[in-house]
Amino acid sequence: MDALTLIKTRHSTRKFTDKPVEKEKLEQVIEAGRFAPSGGNNQTTHFIVIQDKAVLSELVRITREEFAKMDLKPDTYASLATSIKLSKKGTYVFHYNAPVLILTANRIGYDNNMADCSCAVENMMLMANALDLGSCWINQINWLNSNPVMVAFLKTLGMRDGETVYVSMALGYPDSPDGLPLRRVVERKGNPVTYVGEA
Repeated sequence: MDALTLIKTRHSTRKFTDKPVEKEKLEQVIEAGRFAPSGGNNQTTHFIVIQDKAVLSELVRITREEFAKMDLKPDTYASLATSIKLSKKGTYVFHYNAPVLILTANRIGYDNNMADCSCAVENMMLMANALDLGSCWINQINWLNSNPVMVAFLKTLGMRDGETVYVSMALGYPDSPDGLPLRRVVERKGNPVTYVGEA
């Protein structure tokens, strides 16, 4: 695919098979993230790549239990509210059972932490699409980045002192009829453009 088609046909995958992602493909996805732009070329994004089923299960358990403790308020962000509601029911699996979860952490207090992690994840999602893999942006770990239970567990996975997770990404093979990501161009109804001057 040419670059614009690759971008236009990237969609979130929320249903995965349990087929492992081959090492070669996973390394290409990670490398795409590592070569994303960063503020001042600081290159401080830390990639924590989780494939261990037991670790993923423990992350699901912690996430579910910690969200279940939260109260819903009228102004709670819609996606967070859904996470809380499903967690209270005891059925929540925040990463859609993907075989790989990639956490991107960065330095607390660094002004470009979220931007750098976001650029890295976008690069990885595009590479996933190019490799016939599905991906999905995951917010839930970020929403728990001040939760002491979650922070303590993330440190056992290699998150360093002074870091926190800003963006995560689920990765794997889509559970679709043809085994491929959903690829269709969806009309843009928002994201207005204002041109000032002529080229």
